[in-house]
Amino acid sequence: MKSLKLLVVCFLVTAYAFANVSSTDKNALIALYNATNGAEWNSSWDLNASVDKWHGVKIENNRVTEINLQFNNLNGELPQEIGNLSNLKVLNLGFNKLQGELPTSLSSLKELKSLELFMNRFEGNIPSELGELKNLESLKLYSNKFTGEIPSSLMGLTNLKELLLGSNYLTGQIPTDIYALSKLQKLSLMDNKMDGEIPAELAQLKDLEELLLSTNQFTGDLPQEFMNLTKLNTMMVSDNNLNKEYITVSGKNPPTLMQLQLQNATATMDIEKE
Repeated sequence: MKSLKLLVVCFLVTAYAFANVSSTDKNALIALYNATNGAEWNSSWDLNASVDKWHGVKIENNRVTEINLQFNNLNGELPQEIGNLSNLKVLNLGFNKLQGELPTSLSSLKELKSLELFMNRFEGNIPSELGELKNLESLKLYSNKFTGEIPSSLMGLTNLKELLLGSNYLTGQIPTDIYALSKLQKLSLMDNKMDGEIPAELAQLKDLEELLLSTNQFTGDLPQEFMNLTKLNTMMVSDNNLNKEYITVSGKNPPTLMQLQLQNATATMDIEKE
């Protein structure tokens, strides 16, 4: 009888150990592992162990809420199954070797607040479906190989605080309805192939602290309305086709400097490549 009780207890303990995440979430994680050469990760997963022991995975109420696998030698393409992690709030896969196009299934991650896929080899257009992630606060896609224009759907992400799309091959103009991103604090489009004039609508982003537009093909002048950006402490617009050259501004309360032309002066600052 004691042996039977002990067997039952062992069974329950084992079942609990592997029941710490939904089967849908676990299968999605395994798909990610298989699609990105998980056996060669710097910190790999023991697929026979409990999911809560897997490196970079955070679980709450039996659902995966965070995946942090930056600097982990992921190599391959993101699987469509990534969209099944419907409770995911943070996805950080920066500094890896991921490639291919972003799966449109990312649009199913309705709870996502932070999407960080920077410093990889992703290509193709930025999916317009990302505009469905209404809770998103941080979108970091810089230093990849994205092409095409910035999807207009991203202007519906009204909770965004960071939009970092620098060091890609993006073309087209800055959307004039960017003013809709009223909570935006950091905007980087530097080192792309964008053109057109810098829209005055950017001056409606009252919380903007960093504006990085250098190394593109922008034309015209800086809008005078930029003087209203009282929180702006970093601005880079050099290496464009503007009518004037402007100094790089980095520091506190610099709006009064924005009208200064560059006269054999240089300025240095840290750029977004972490």
